[in-house]
Amino acid sequence: MNAFEQSKQRIHYGWIVAFVAMICVTAALGFCRFTLGVLLPSMSADLKLAYYQRGFISSANLLGYLVSALLIARLSVKTGPRIFIFCALVAAGTFMTLATWANSFTSLFLLNVVIGLCSAAASVPSMGLASAWFSKRLRGRAAGLIVVGSGIAIMISGVLIPYVNRIAGIQGWRLSWRILGAATVIVACVAFAVLRNRPQELNLTPAGGGEDPLPAPTDSPGAGKTSIYLNKIIYHLGAIYFFFGLSYMVYSMFIVTVMVEERGFPENTAGVLWMWLGFLSLFSGPVFGALSDRLGRKTGFILVFSLQAVAYLLIAMRLPGAFLYLSILFFGITAWSIPGIMAASMGDYVGAGRAAEALGLVTFMLGIGQMSGPAIAGMVAQRVGNFSASFFLAATFTCLAIVLSAFLKAPEETPAARSQDAPRKS
Repeated sequence: MNAFEQSKQRIHYGWIVAFVAMICVTAALGFCRFTLGVLLPSMSADLKLAYYQRGFISSANLLGYLVSALLIARLSVKTGPRIFIFCALVAAGTFMTLATWANSFTSLFLLNVVIGLCSAAASVPSMGLASAWFSKRLRGRAAGLIVVGSGIAIMISGVLIPYVNRIAGIQGWRLSWRILGAATVIVACVAFAVLRNRPQELNLTPAGGGEDPLPAPTDSPGAGKTSIYLNKIIYHLGAIYFFFGLSYMVYSMFIVTVMVEERGFPENTAGVLWMWLGFLSLFSGPVFGALSDRLGRKTGFILVFSLQAVAYLLIAMRLPGAFLYLSILFFGITAWSIPGIMAASMGDYVGAGRAAEALGLVTFMLGIGQMSGPAIAGMVAQRVGNFSASFFLAATFTCLAIVLSAFLKAPEETPAARSQDAPRKS
């Protein structure tokens, strides 16, 4: 037996899929969306954008994401996620490059709508792969690994964009977007070469064992099974995700603006802090995903939202600089935990076969929150003159998510979970 065959026996291919899906999330969510927060100061200075215009540009990206999340996830269940991820990332990279020639608020708004469409078309199927390739026992850890991609993108943007701005000056945001667009196309090619839709394509069962492999897409929802669109628990989870979208987008879009324009940090320093936030977020998905595997999804949600509420309040109260660093710490270590726990929850509540479709529905609700959050924050900041009230709103939304999480039923208590994945003792 050669070394390659031995390594295949030691490492389940599902972990390779999870790693490549993580890179896809780096491009689809990180490059397409989260770098926008670092690009906004220089882009706003170049195009003379008002507060409310910055908020609406962020929301434009999320408007596309919102529409795409509901439609693409359902289609990807029927045809398989691999081709959707590839095509969406190629399209995203192309339109990111086109955005570098934008010279007005209107053109940036429209291009960001399309980029948002591509972002969801790639990211939702990528996160859904956790339910396809992993059993309930490992699902939270795998989903946590996949969502780490957003943190990697934040680290890259925290170093790359300020460096490019030093070289290219006020036009640096255009060059940065060209670089990120090219990187997104490269990731698309890697995804097409490595990803597989489900374990059966390689004659495997999900990593972790103990459950049946994911059925073929044509069998996926199955006869006689309740539609996810009539499943109350999915809407409960969607409401939790909605409030997460309302709150965390305020932080991710405007924390750099607060540091530069309200706290007087040099752009380079703000970029370094943004990079540290990205580094801390690398641990958020795996740590809290594993905790949710052990303690339950409800407990995982409550822990994460509690820490994020504190992070928002530390900014809202305009405390001394040391508290800003503490806020970055709390947000960083929890940043991508909620998407990871949510992706794992889909497999728990509706079964692996329909997890991607259910994830698309709750992501649609997330998108409504994400689209609304930056626009509301921008308009409030325009009226008040700073972002303090916007961060108070974010903390309030997070507290509502905590309340909803407290009333969440365990997966084994729901009919959909009993029909799809038999309850197992840990």
